[in-house]
Amino acid sequence: MRIDAASSVPVFLQIVDGISAAIAAGVYKPGELISSVRQQALALLVNPNTVQRAYEHLEREGLLVSKRGSGMAVAPDARSIALLRTADAVRTTFAQGIRAADSANLSRKKIDSLYRTAWNDSQLPDRARDPKVAYE
Repeated sequence: MRIDAASSVPVFLQIVDGISAAIAAGVYKPGELISSVRQQALALLVNPNTVQRAYEHLEREGLLVSKRGSGMAVAPDARSIALLRTADAVRTTFAQGIRAADSANLSRKKIDSLYRTAWNDSQLPDRARDPKVAYE
């Protein structure tokens, strides 16, 4: 996970999105402990309060559960919640793009072509990076 300091998305939400995506991808399994607030803050070079805020948000969404004396763990049905969250975010992004294209009077064929181009441009060869790197 990388934090983009120049992004308009708050850092704590970038952390929420990164961990949620990792859960959706199966990087984290139900019951598995995640990095402590301090470890995560050091790995991401952010304030521990920011990580704490992200973890609390993920707990409210049902993705994490507090394990007394151990830290935070992935909730039993976190993967299905994370997948629904991801699907909703993708749908929202597509809808915004379609509205922008419609405003510019782009045809359905052109929009489909742009989607295919974006899909092809976004594919990483052999999933070259390890999604768990910043989580340990």
